[in-house]
Amino acid sequence: MGDGILDEAYERLHTTGPELVGGLTNHGPMVVECLVHLGRADSVHRWLDGYAGELDELPVGRPLVDWRPALGDAGRLADWLATLARDDRPWQDLLALWWPRLAPGMAAAATHGVIRTGHAVRALRDGETAPRRAELAQALAYWAALWRPVPALVPSGERSVRDALPAVPALARQQGGAYERLSRLAELPGWAESVTALRPVREPSQVLSDVVDAALRTYAGRADGEPVMLVHAVTAPAAVALVLPSLPRPLHRVAVETAWTTSAALVSAYAAADAVPAGRPVADLDDTGGAGAAAHDAVDRAVAHGDAHVVKLVEAAVRAADSRAGLQAAAAAVALIS
Repeated sequence: MGDGILDEAYERLHTTGPELVGGLTNHGPMVVECLVHLGRADSVHRWLDGYAGELDELPVGRPLVDWRPALGDAGRLADWLATLARDDRPWQDLLALWWPRLAPGMAAAATHGVIRTGHAVRALRDGETAPRRAELAQALAYWAALWRPVPALVPSGERSVRDALPAVPALARQQGGAYERLSRLAELPGWAESVTALRPVREPSQVLSDVVDAALRTYAGRADGEPVMLVHAVTAPAAVALVLPSLPRPLHRVAVETAWTTSAALVSAYAAADAVPAGRPVADLDDTGGAGAAAHDAVDRAVAHGDAHVVKLVEAAVRAADSRAGLQAAAAAVALIS
């Protein structure tokens, strides 16, 4: 049942563009995949009905002759969509071709390019259909058009992720959009040193899991100032975790290094400088039946809340290795995002 609903939802969404009226990201494709994966397929069309008024038309363009000069050119979004839509190679080959080209620009559209790609890849692994193949093409096209590089910093220190992420310095002036903030990180004293202080990546999947857990802990205690934007410090590496099993192994280490750097950058740009002293207790959710019951309650609250960022944060939280960190972050998101 859920698989059919997901394909129906994709077909509805693919008549619209990857951005909303006004230029913000269309979160619909990511949210519907999360809802289906959370076992809430019955909520998908109702959620889309409420979201439909914000959707813009699908832009129409011409296939690119040479993709290189168009990389990161938002004005060529329609051409990117036309280019990727016409590529009929197997989806695994399409992903392997474009991932190394796009991954250095993981900050694209405030990381929504990689997040949408991650959910499309998981949907395809669950079952290959034409709408899911089209979804991957649109996700990659959006990522390519909005491509923005993140610093190419390679971990070479001795810190664990758990110690390294809280140590990244925060921007003193947390103002401006995502690209403007991220562009100031190169001049932030100690920022590059804090990112490279992480131990070298030797077990990519484990390090990536640790990054998601650390970002969840950061969100639980430091999201009060920017609860929406700080979500992406969690959901970007969580999306890379969805892609990793489908990537050729030689691409794993760099994918994880880039996810780590991107998450650290978002923490510097959007996390409050000081943690909330009391944190956000798990008791904010119904944990009387244990972690499983609390996770179920978190999903119920996310679906009732309806905000796209809440749904995506809770989806990442309930599949995190550190269930306590996930539940604390889920409670924070439900409480802080209006």
